[in-house]
Amino acid sequence: MSRVNRRAIPPAPPRIQDRPGRWKLLWRNQRRRLRTAALLGGLAIFVFGGLYTVQALGDGANVRERVGDVAATLGLRVTNVVIEGRTKTPQVMLNAALGIRPGEPILSYSLSEARQRLESIKWVEHATVERRLPGTILVRLTERRPFAVWQSEGKFLLVDREGEVVADSDVAAFADQLPLVVGPGAPKHAAALMELLGAQPELMKRVVAAVRVAERRWNLRMTNGADVMLPEGGEAPALARLAELHTSQSLLDRPLAVVDLRLPDRLVVRPQPDPKPQAQGRRT
Repeated sequence: MSRVNRRAIPPAPPRIQDRPGRWKLLWRNQRRRLRTAALLGGLAIFVFGGLYTVQALGDGANVRERVGDVAATLGLRVTNVVIEGRTKTPQVMLNAALGIRPGEPILSYSLSEARQRLESIKWVEHATVERRLPGTILVRLTERRPFAVWQSEGKFLLVDREGEVVADSDVAAFADQLPLVVGPGAPKHAAALMELLGAQPELMKRVVAAVRVAERRWNLRMTNGADVMLPEGGEAPALARLAELHTSQSLLDRPLAVVDLRLPDRLVVRPQPDPKPQAQGRRT
């Protein structure tokens, strides 16, 4: 077999039309320089920005305020405050808690601190504060709902279902709408008692006040002046028994001082004392 002599084929010489033009070569060189300059510029901004932040913090300056002031020059200022969900919370308290006025820098306003101040108001159960650029602060409130009037140490307070104090003023506006509970610990247990009374509407409308005794059990002051003594932990069967006695014997229409239901197998009643007879005048 004959060997085929394969010689290396030299590359074809570049053609004139394949060579980049002068302006193209200049643009390539300029683009490399621009890319290098941009990288160096970004690095310089990062380094000097970090040094400035460290210096500002070291000097006690508020970086958030600095950013807010810079943004304010671009028009990012508070122009409107929108409050949603307010029905009972006094407007004066809201304004004081928000602590912001139109024209102030919006980016330097602390949303978390505003929320904490709002939730310190007794009427407010939960609050959210949002920033809507360019100039709106949006506040959403969830208010506590008054559930009962609590009499404690000679004062009347509004409380919610969880027993938290809602307000210590404007109580008179709710006096005829909400049940009255009395004594230490009464607000925390009032909701459970009122649910049981709600199942006995004839009894419910005769209850003047529910008194918490020794933070363990309840006495009910009724419209006829009687104190109904309920057992600890056995309120539901005792109320059902009381409702049955009133239906069959008109028990709560009688002049009674005490109706003791603390024992499940015994009913103890004590009538109201007879009024003292008036002294007779002398006969002449």
